[in-house]
Amino acid sequence: MDVKQYMTTVGQSARQASRAMAAAKTGTKNNALIATADAIERARGKLLAANQQDMEGGRSNGLDAALLDRLELTEARIDDMVEGLHQVAALADPVGEITDLKYRPSGIQVGNMRVPLGVIGIIYESRPNVTVEAASLCIKAGNATILRGGSEAIHSNQAIAACIIEGLAAAGLPKNAVQVVETTDRAAVGELITMPDFVDVVVPRGGKGLIERISRDATVAVIKHLDGICHVYIDDHADLEKAFNVAINSKTQRYGTCNTMETLLVAERIAADILPRLAAAYRQAGVELRVCERIKAIISDGKLATEEDWKTEYLAPILSIKMVDGLEQAMDHINHYSSQHTDTIVTENYTNGRRFLREVDSSSVMINASTRFADGFEYGLGAEIGISTDKIHARGPVGLEGLTSQKYIVLGDGEIRE
Repeated sequence: MDVKQYMTTVGQSARQASRAMAAAKTGTKNNALIATADAIERARGKLLAANQQDMEGGRSNGLDAALLDRLELTEARIDDMVEGLHQVAALADPVGEITDLKYRPSGIQVGNMRVPLGVIGIIYESRPNVTVEAASLCIKAGNATILRGGSEAIHSNQAIAACIIEGLAAAGLPKNAVQVVETTDRAAVGELITMPDFVDVVVPRGGKGLIERISRDATVAVIKHLDGICHVYIDDHADLEKAFNVAINSKTQRYGTCNTMETLLVAERIAADILPRLAAAYRQAGVELRVCERIKAIISDGKLATEEDWKTEYLAPILSIKMVDGLEQAMDHINHYSSQHTDTIVTENYTNGRRFLREVDSSSVMINASTRFADGFEYGLGAEIGISTDKIHARGPVGLEGLTSQKYIVLGDGEIRE
């Protein structure tokens, strides 16, 4: 295959389809989403069979447990895909929304209209459910999309793509509005991120190396986050039962996700009260603990943490734990080491909670809640196309609004500029 020619053809088709998508009515887009959900329901067996091929290939190629977990499709994950499609269909359509319409002294009215971005390229690894999440949001926001999944998920992604194409056709929308790249050749990524004539935005979802490469080489805009070094800080005014539940869930609910806690900070005054119980629960879950010297006095079997541990996204059953004097030191640590993804404080002190929300510079900041909630589905976005830690129009979980832009509109009645 001539990858450059193939990707040029894909890009041209996407650009053409994007015009039809921008003009599509809300009901038509919703019909495509519901028809896709129905197609996935009918194709459950095919999806699981295709995924089994990918799982077998992944094991043969030595994928680690975290990547295999991301790759696997289960009945429950298919249920989530179907529910996500229905949720996105039920969301308000942002396209065409007019806001901030104001009269100017000249008599004209000036406002903003929300419009699709155009063609969105999405590059992701392992998780085949991203194919549905990304496609659904792009469809509802009136965009065309080019999806390039990892080679390890090629069979799963192609099976899901067939369901999406069936849904688009049922609603009378162009099938090229959603295209899953058929080649596993890595050169396709290089072409996708350097086609500004055909692609408006690229969203990478994957490992830090992939995202760094795309950020460096792309000639189109990028919506991204590099890694998820997420923190939970247990304040000295915390409810210890809440703190235990949040700290356990943030780490052990799933290990291979970007919103999993990687560093636990504990205020000195309550450390001896909660750490022995937490350590026992982490040991039972098989989590390796890497601790600072002050924590070592309480958790004697913990491995001493290095400077590198505070900077590491493990995506594995490993947790760093540090004792801090209080809120100030906790926020200093977070703002220094955090990847600006998600950080949580557990506290019953109103003032401390408010300060944490205001002064921790991350895309999601929480009080008394697990970091695992930092997700478009949990935020009521229906699904997410990714997480943005950049300080641009889209920050945090990127849903429908993040996949649109705004243009100025002017309403006049024959006014001319004097």
